[in-house]
Amino acid sequence: MLVSKPEKVEPIIIDEGKIEKRILIGSKDGARNFVMRLFKLKPGANTPYHTHDWEHEIFVVKGKIQAVSKDKKYEAEEGSFIYVPANEEHQFVNIGENDAEFICVIPYIPGNE
Repeated sequence: MLVSKPEKVEPIIIDEGKIEKRILIGSKDGARNFVMRLFKLKPGANTPYHTHDWEHEIFVVKGKIQAVSKDKKYEAEEGSFIYVPANEEHQFVNIGENDAEFICVIPYIPGNE
């Protein structure tokens, strides 16, 4: 069993510090089915618009984000959850005035952490 806190996990800095990614639970912890990641986006920051072969389950911990898909934009705030099916083009944008944080759970596939 593992019990810890996000601040004890070294962040991966993306886009010159506009995004932080922490792999809270992954293969290094012995997880073989899922990877739990915590993303922090500075105001105005966004993830790349992209797609991949696995689904996402997202939970917004703090702030307000916009989930962008090919056909629509959705607003999600603290306490909201988002499901992104496999192969759906998507992006997440911090549309709030403060940092936004969300947990992203994906299936474990070697190399996708």
